[in-house]
Amino acid sequence: MKDKIHPNYVETKVTCGCGNTFITRSTKPELKIDICDKCHPFYTGRLKYVDTAGRIEKFKAKIPQGGYASLQDPKKK
Repeated sequence: MKDKIHPNYVETKVTCGCGNTFITRSTKPELKIDICDKCHPFYTGRLKYVDTAGRIEKFKAKIPQGGYASLQDPKKK
């Protein structure tokens, strides 16, 4: 191997949005993730909406409660 071309491989503390933390190895000393095996719906069996940017609320505010008017057939007179 050539010297000084590979990144340093260090122990990494990974912190999830649910509060779970664990240690692994990576080129970065600390990682912050949104979802892990302790809170992912596939592993837990519970349905959970992962919405970190507020996209669901923006969509609900954009579309009125009447439904999707652009997708419905126009009424003929």
